[in-house]
Amino acid sequence: MLSSTLDRVDRAISAGAEELLRGQRPDGAFTDAPPASTLGTAGAITALHTADPDGHADLVARGAAWLRAQQRPDGGWGGVVGAGSEPVATSVVTAALRITSATDSTEAVQSGRRRLAAFGGVAAVTDRAVNHLCRQFLALAGLPEAGRLRRLPLEIVLFDDVRRQRISFRTAPFVALALLQTKTMPPGRIRQALQRRAVPQALRLLDAIDAHEGRTGVFSEDPWPAALVCLGLAHAGLAPHLVDSTAGFLRRAVRPDGSWDAVTNLDLTRSAFATTGLIAAGYAADPRLAATRDLFHRCQQQEPFPVFGVPAGGWSYNGARGWPVTLESAEIVTALAGLPGHADDPVLRRGVEWLVDRQDSRGSWSLWVRDTKLANDGPCPGITSQGIVALIDAGHDTGSAPVAAALRWLHTAARPDGSYENLWYRDHTSGTAMVLDALAHAGQAGHPTAVRARDWLLRTRCADGSWGPGDGTAGTVEETAWAVHALLAAGIPADDEAVGAGVAWLLAAQQPDGSWPASRVCAYIRHHMHYPNGAITRGLALRALAAWRTHSGGTT
Repeated sequence: MLSSTLDRVDRAISAGAEELLRGQRPDGAFTDAPPASTLGTAGAITALHTADPDGHADLVARGAAWLRAQQRPDGGWGGVVGAGSEPVATSVVTAALRITSATDSTEAVQSGRRRLAAFGGVAAVTDRAVNHLCRQFLALAGLPEAGRLRRLPLEIVLFDDVRRQRISFRTAPFVALALLQTKTMPPGRIRQALQRRAVPQALRLLDAIDAHEGRTGVFSEDPWPAALVCLGLAHAGLAPHLVDSTAGFLRRAVRPDGSWDAVTNLDLTRSAFATTGLIAAGYAADPRLAATRDLFHRCQQQEPFPVFGVPAGGWSYNGARGWPVTLESAEIVTALAGLPGHADDPVLRRGVEWLVDRQDSRGSWSLWVRDTKLANDGPCPGITSQGIVALIDAGHDTGSAPVAAALRWLHTAARPDGSYENLWYRDHTSGTAMVLDALAHAGQAGHPTAVRARDWLLRTRCADGSWGPGDGTAGTVEETAWAVHALLAAGIPADDEAVGAGVAWLLAAQQPDGSWPASRVCAYIRHHMHYPNGAITRGLALRALAAWRTHSGGTT
């Protein structure tokens, strides 16, 4: 029986690895087919209509028609194609259609307003900043659902440390919308004096981001934040060169069907997870991964990113000029540590130094800014676990100061039931499994914190052997793979019923071409918009099956 399962796992790993490698570009990056985004499309057509309604009329009309076609039977919209209705996308799309194509979209707007009311209005959007953004779009559309808009404190840009900790990665859209309000909500006399100083500084921040990205107007190569920058500046009548540049990016980024997306800009994210999965599957020495190692080398950040106060040495999620982030940087460090030549790799050493430098004073890691006060930036148990694994894989002793500090923080961050949150993936299986993996990696599988996390995973698996988020929702490949890998790392034997059922479920879920179906587990707007990432899905599945093979006595 074991021999038969080992053969099936061997074949699944081989088929999965080769399918994943077929999606590798000549430059070493791994690809995916991200879904179109209703949110990105709504933002893009609103921005283009505001910047130049006549010059961009073609794209605006096509985008509006595409949005009307995506409206769900209940009248709402999801954030990406295939997602159920949710309040953020429903608010923004309803407003965008009212602004850009009121005559053609009367029925769609009315249905959207009814669905938003059924959600409980914009109050259903729990994130304060995203709630404001929804209200701002509705206010621009002249819809009463906007309610009372709060004024964004543009003057925060005068205090870099406060801005970084309070706004973090939301700096560009925050600044753009605050500049928009200088026209739509004229300030009083005292605030006018502050804004005379704040407006030039706000424009300098946006210009610094554009300079870091090579004067391309891409603003992280994501149509949604780029659209917000374009919209805010166009409404305010400021920085016409940035308006033209961002509008140019949006024109270049439109999809053939007239929509835009929100997650194509993830070359390094996809490549990092694909590589760690392939390494686990025994492909570390495969010559095809040499191109990906070279990609990681040439995309290491060579310049600081002053907007976030981040030094050179890390990685972004897309290319050498993106915004440096901890999540991708930690995964790339783990990948480089598993590839040939790692012992003498100066890029790896620099990446490790960068990762240590970015650790929060509390021992955790956040996504963008150290010691941030922005809840959606960090501290994050999932990213902290990635940091621990990366440092250990790169040669840190489990007792080293940064590893020990991170472990201490994890022991304090558990929820009462033993599970963990994960800011950038769907809660709670992903966070719990990543923490358990990290604790086991550090030799703490027997610690009470690890035992409680292990037990939470065991009792929350689905009846069919898979894992979902732990609330009874159907299982996914990603969450099942995270759980199986973590349980094996924590010492659960390969012939355990729970582990075996998870492996059997993963084998059954594999598709004829060797791939696995991706689910919307990656967070774009926490609690409100999730999207699939096929390279992450495949990488996680390979890691889990390879771990089971190793623990069963098979070869890697």
